[in-house]
Order: sequence, then C-alpha cells, then structure tokens
Amino acid sequence: MRLVTGVEMEGGGLLIGKAILLLIFCVWASAKEAMGETGNGSVSSARPSVVNVGVLFTFDSVIGRAANPALAAARDDVNNDSTVLPGTKLNLIFHDTNCSGFLGTVEALDLMEKDVVAVIGPQSSGIAHIISPVVNELHVPLLSFAATDPTLTALQFPYFLRTTQNDYFQMYAIADLVEFYGWREVIAIFVDDDYGRNGISILGDALAKKRAKISYKAAFTPGAPRSDIINLLIGVNLMESRVFVVHVNPDSGLTIFSVAKYLRMMIAGYVWIATDWLPSLLDLSEVADPSTMDLLQGVIALRHHTPDSDLKKNFTSRWKSLKPETTSFNSYALYAYDSIWLLARALDVFFSQGGNISLSADPRLPNTNGSTINFTGLRIVNEGHKLLQILLGMNFTGLTGQIQYDPEKNLIHPAFDILNIGGTGFRIIGFWSNYSGLSVIAPDILYTKPQNTSASNQRLYSPIWPGEITEKPRGWVFPNNGKPLQIAVPNRVSYKEFASKDNGPLGVTGYCIDVFEAAVNLLPYAVPHTYILYGDGLRNPSYTNLVSDVAGNKYDATVGDITITTNRTRIVDFTQPFMESGLVIVAPVKETKSSPWAFLRPFTVEMWCVTGAFFLFVGAVVWILEHRMNHEFRGPPSQQLITIFWFSFSTMFFAHRENTVSTLGRLVLILWLFVVLIINSSYTASLTSILTVQQLTSKIEGIESLISSTDPIGIQDGSFAYNYLVNELNIAQSRIRSLKNLEEYAHVLQLGPKNGGVAAIVDELPYIELFLSKTKCQFSVVGQEFTKSGWGFAFQRDSPLAVDLSTAILQLSENGDLQRIHDKWLSLNGCFAKSNQVDATRLSLTSFWGLFLICGIASFLALTIFFCRVCLQYRRYNLEGEEQEVEDLEPSRRRRTMSSTSFKNFIDKKEAEIKEVLKRKSSGDSKRHASQSSDGHPSSPS
Repeated sequence: MRLVTGVEMEGGGLLIGKAILLLIFCVWASAKEAMGETGNGSVSSARPSVVNVGVLFTFDSVIGRAANPALAAARDDVNNDSTVLPGTKLNLIFHDTNCSGFLGTVEALDLMEKDVVAVIGPQSSGIAHIISPVVNELHVPLLSFAATDPTLTALQFPYFLRTTQNDYFQMYAIADLVEFYGWREVIAIFVDDDYGRNGISILGDALAKKRAKISYKAAFTPGAPRSDIINLLIGVNLMESRVFVVHVNPDSGLTIFSVAKYLRMMIAGYVWIATDWLPSLLDLSEVADPSTMDLLQGVIALRHHTPDSDLKKNFTSRWKSLKPETTSFNSYALYAYDSIWLLARALDVFFSQGGNISLSADPRLPNTNGSTINFTGLRIVNEGHKLLQILLGMNFTGLTGQIQYDPEKNLIHPAFDILNIGGTGFRIIGFWSNYSGLSVIAPDILYTKPQNTSASNQRLYSPIWPGEITEKPRGWVFPNNGKPLQIAVPNRVSYKEFASKDNGPLGVTGYCIDVFEAAVNLLPYAVPHTYILYGDGLRNPSYTNLVSDVAGNKYDATVGDITITTNRTRIVDFTQPFMESGLVIVAPVKETKSSPWAFLRPFTVEMWCVTGAFFLFVGAVVWILEHRMNHEFRGPPSQQLITIFWFSFSTMFFAHRENTVSTLGRLVLILWLFVVLIINSSYTASLTSILTVQQLTSKIEGIESLISSTDPIGIQDGSFAYNYLVNELNIAQSRIRSLKNLEEYAHVLQLGPKNGGVAAIVDELPYIELFLSKTKCQFSVVGQEFTKSGWGFAFQRDSPLAVDLSTAILQLSENGDLQRIHDKWLSLNGCFAKSNQVDATRLSLTSFWGLFLICGIASFLALTIFFCRVCLQYRRYNLEGEEQEVEDLEPSRRRRTMSSTSFKNFIDKKEAEIKEVLKRKSSGDSKRHASQSSDGHPSSPS
C-alpha cells in the first residue's frame, strides 16, 4: 500500500495478528448458522448475465485517483465489446479501504459476501497479506494492480496474482544503478510497513551481490509528523554515505524532500534515488507544480516502463473524457485498466470451456448458531482454481505491453524508465530491464536482439545531480559527527625510522607517517584524523592484533609498516603498497683477502668438469681432422697422445704451436678459440671479484639449508614471520627466538648458534636493509628473497578511503615524492647490494651451455664430413686394387701387385700418399686400354 495511516502502524504486527484471529473467529462463528439454514446449498449459473467482481482500493489516494476512472473505463469497454463475454456483463463492486489497514480488512471481508468471483485489488500490501489466506480458502482470485511487496509469493499465497511489476525487480534495478556509478554504500529511507520493509530487504540482498551494502536503514512510521522526519534526516546526515534510496508512499513522500531541502541536503555531493512512488505522483499533473519541482532537483527516480503503443495513445486521448480527478494518469491507472481486461478475457475462456460460476458454503466450518456475528455470505467459488489457472495462462497485449506470467507468477519483461528530475520536469536518461540491464535503448527494441547484460554494455546518459553539477558525486563523506578518523600507529621499539612516538603536533613520526600525510594531501577533500599509538612502548606490538582491532571497528584504520598478507586481506581493505617487502635471511660474514684454493671458486664443479672435457674433446677432434695431412700431428702413438693433450690445453692460453692445414680443422679451432676467449674473460672477472669480497661463515646458505638445519633462528618481535616459519615452513617453535632491537640482532649473530646465539635471522627486506646499513656491512643476506609482499595502510572493509588513497600513492610514486620520502628516512650505504656477492659471481654451466652446444655441433658436423670423405676414398682405393689383381694373373701362379688394405691402416696413411696412388693407378689404366686397342682383333671389312 502506498498510503497507510498511523492506525495501521501503531498496531503493527499485533494489529494484523488480531485481525486474522478476528477473521478466523468470525468465519468459524457463522459457518454453523449458514449450514443450518442452507445446508450445503450452492448457487450456480451456466453462463450468467452478470458477473460480480470486487474492487478494493483507497479512493482518495495518489494511486486511487488514477485507478478509479481507469477501472470504470475498462468495465465499460468490456461490456461494450461483443467479442468478449457475449451476453454477460461485468459488475464492479467498489469498496474503499479508507487508508486504514484495519478498515481495509473489514471492507475486504464484506466484499466477499457479495458473491464475487474475483477481486481487483487490494492497493495495500499489508491488506493483501491479511486477506490472502481468506481468498485461498474461498478460492477467489485476487488481482492486485498496486501491491508490489516482493514477499507476496506464489507459494504462500496461490490465489494472489500481481498485475503490476514486483518490487523485487525495482530493487535490483537500483542495485545496478549503484554499481554503475561505483558507490559502495547507501542509506535506505523507507516507511515501516510491509511494503517498505520487505522492499528494502530485497534491496539489501541485491546490493550484496554487487559487493555493496545498506549502511543504515532509516525507517519511519506511516503518517509520521514532520518533526519525526526532521530528526530522522538529521541523524542520517551525520553518517558517511551520501547516497539515499527513498522507498515510501506517494501520498506522504514529498515530506522527505521538503525536510531535506530545509536541512540543505539537496546540494552538491548528495545523491537521491526514489522508487516508482515519485513518478506516480508527478505523472498525475500535466503541468508540474514549480514548488514541488523545486524540492526534487537532481533526483533520480524509477518509473514502470510502458511502451508507447497505439492502445496507450488512444487511452491517453480519451482520459479527460472520463472526468477524472486528475489532469493526467500514472502507470497504476494502466495496470488497473489491464487488470479488468485480464479478468474479462479469462472469464470468456472459462465459460467457453464449460465453466460454471457456482458458490457453496465450506463444510469444514462449524455451526455459528448463537453468535452475534454473522458472515453467512462467505462462500467458496467451486471452480475458482480453474479460473486461476486460466488467468495464469493468459497472453495478450494491453496498455502496459504484453500481459503474460512466468512460472513465479510475475509479469514477464519487467522494465523501468530511469528519470532525472531537473528544471520544471524530468528527462529519461536510460532504461532498465532484467533482459539487458541499464541501457539508453528502449527495452521493447532490445527484446528483438540477443540478450547482453555484460558490464561493458551498461550505459546511461549523464544526469544532472543535486546542486546542478554534472560530475558524478563521490557518494560518501567523513561522518559529520565531530569525530575524526581514528588511526592506530604501532608504537615501535626497534626500527623507529618507520613509525614511532613523537612530541610534535601529530604525536607520531616516521617514514610511513610521511607517506600517509603526503597521500592525504593529494585527496580532493579534507580527511580529519587523529593518530593513536598502539602498544606499550616496551616491545613491538602484535601487528596481527592491530589489524584485527581495525576489523573489529576499534580503529578506523592503521598506518605503519603493515605487511599485506592473505589472512589480513580477508578482514580489512589495504591500499596500494607503498613499499615492496619480502622475507630474507641474514647471516654473519668475515672478510678474507686470499685463499689457497680461491682460483677454483670462479667456476662451479659442473663448469670445471664440462670445460675440461671440452678441451680434450676439441683436441681429439682437431687431431683426427689433421692427422692424415699434417705431419705435426703424426708420429709414434705416444707422441700423438702427448700432442693431443698439449694442443688441447695450450689453446687456453692461445699458445699452441701446431698449425692446422685442413679446412674442417681450422673451422673447429676458430669456434673453440672463441669459446676459450669468453671463458678466460669471465674467469678473470669472477676471480678478481672473489678475491676482494666478503665470504660467509654461516652454514645457512638459503631457505633450503635453513629448513634442514637445527640451529636457532632469530625473528623480529611482533613480526608475521613467526607464523610463516611455523605454519608454512613447519619449522619447530623451539628454534625460533624473538629479538627486540638492532643491538640484539647484532649480538646473537656474532655469538653464533654454538655460543647461545642464532645461525641466521629471518626478517623483512626493508628492516634488513636498514640493519645492514647501521652495522656497516658486518652481516650479509644469504640466498634469495623467498616471499613477495608489500606494506600498505589498512582500513575497515569496504572503506572508500582505501581506494582513493591507493590512487594518491600511485601519484606519489609517479611524481617522485615517494622516493624522496624514502631517501629522507632510509638512506642506505649499499650493503644489501653486496650481499651474497660470492655466490652471485660464481659462474655455472647455465651461463655457457649455449657456447658449448655450438662448438659441439660444429665438431660433430666436421667429423661427419671427414669420415664420409674417407669412406669414399677407401671404397675407391680397394675397388681399383681388385681390378688390377684380375688382369695380372699368370698360368703358373697369381701375382698380386697391390693387396687389399684394412680401413685402420688406410686411415693412418697420409692424405698425399693416398692421392698419389689413386693418381698413378688412374694413369696406368689409361695406358693398358690404349695397348689393347692396338693389339686386338681387326675390325670387320666394310
């Protein structure tokens, strides 16, 4: 119901309960008397000349003044249309609910005695809740054109049929609006009845799906005086959110905006979103009242979308001829008109299928003889269920568009116009439908296209906001209740450069404080805040407890060296990290100038082995390629073996004296000398570095050796490193020692694990950099950084300030201010850059495997070509030798001038000898062929 008086609210749920009890009692009391007089008598008619239909609404209301003439017009149109209900007239029986929940219920019960087959109404959601159990019992369909409460569900109230849009869809449209403009919180102002409460409840669910919420629900009683509204709005004006959703009755809703105007809440920075009650009020007048429009400048409102069809245009043109009380009509008039036609068409189908209007008393009710209350007229519509099913299956086009129900008994294609009120009227800035979301294209057009509700497809025209501004309001401010932002700052004992107590105006100082203040100064609005020290100053506070206190609303935020971890992000919102961080391991070092075996350290063991193997391999390859044609690579086996070793390792210093004469040998040697040049240069640079840097004295060389060791480990007191080492790395708690300050850090590292100290300390990178700088590089980081994280400022969940400060931190980083603040507080001498330099300068096979691969492939190809050529020579050599044996045979004995040579002996021969033999054999063959030609048989005579 859109207008409910104080009578309904003051009784509240108790009044509704009493009304239901009264109804049950009355029905029970009258049943026996009815049965005693008429027994199970019934009234029936095959196709009656008149069908009684009840109509229930508040005549003198915004909705009632528009619906009354529309209902009468629909009745006349049906009765004058011979194609619908031929021979049967609709008789509408109007009952006024008089703006009262109690009287409206009584009127509804009285209407049931008039032998009605259906009821159009009620207007009030509260009355619909009360009388729905009655119509369920009597099987009377209830067609409401104005009760939009989402909780009037199909399962609980099967005979309740809504002929207007469900507020469920309107609340989801508002949630889409809030998401579209990027707001996170809204304040709901609503009338405290079924219509208001249940609608706002759905809004909360819809916003939760968009990661937004209702920060405060501001309810007021129906018919509340202006003073109550003033107190209500004063309270919400002290809160953070500046987005207000107003869901009230149209008859009293303007009071909200009148008070808001009075309290200067209709100025820039405020956002007001009104549900369909406001357009329902404004649409009743063709010419807007200037004083009313002055109250509503910049308001966003939702209105039921009805297509501009010819039916609607014809109804608009004849509106004034209906002699209404208003100069125009709202969407509820159209829904009321369609409700009559829906029922008329359903009755026509009902009669065509042989249905009969028959009424009978309920045999389950006891006798009411002796009761002073008599409701004998309450009778069951015997075929009411059949009529209900026909109503649910109807499908036709009315003034409001397509009339058809989905399985949940809601009208299909719910849609709303998004209005922006300004000047002397309003303009449509877009539409919403559950088919396409927010769009500037009318839903009727979008229904013919594929469905698309993606975020990139959501669009609205730019509205004019309160204060006549076009820039989107931020949607929130700091609470105007005289309380600044309460920011907790860890009261550190060690590393006070980051955050510590101070006697200055702020009360705190440090790197983190300067970063926060610089970021706040970049915001386009003031941020009143005060710092509160967290901790007793005797030891570092627990940062986990600090973050938990922020999540528990004890503090609004915390500023300091707060590490962003997974568990913490679940309970608070962090800003963009302003410093990179991560856990590292630091161990003691000592400086050594020389070592007997320092020359071996530039290469890893694998590198030494592979390099030595390649020296021998390349030497052997060159020997094979040069042996047949280079006398320097020939001789006794022992001499050749010495040559291979000498040539191999002399190339390291480019001191080889043997010349290469083969093309393949020179190619392999050139590539190998290039590899040797690179290796020599790298070895020299690495050895130089190793002879002048620090070397570790701890057995801990990284995270793996830390885990496998049993030595004590130091951590900073209050650090999250304790939980990480114990829970993530499964290190025994007995190994971990909490250290309070830098002096204790240095002391336990110098003692070492055997003297009561620790083998290494695990802490975050910024602390270690500062520690190494202050201890003049007496210690060093070992291994690599084994976690990646950062420091950020923590705020309560969904705090919009976290987003704005993240943007400000990025600006500080881009303009160089963040680095300047860092240099001011944390000027370092570069100790960390030298950390672990010994390991960094050792050369592994990883850096050179590409060179070895190229050299190996070149050697393999050279050997392949060499052996292919040798095989071809060997085959030719043996083939020609066999031919000569056959030619030199004598009768007495076989003389062999050249015997077949083994491949081993062949490959050991000089290349020049092989070529000379093959050449001589070729010339001898030529001579023999010439001699045979002169001594042979003569040619045949011609």
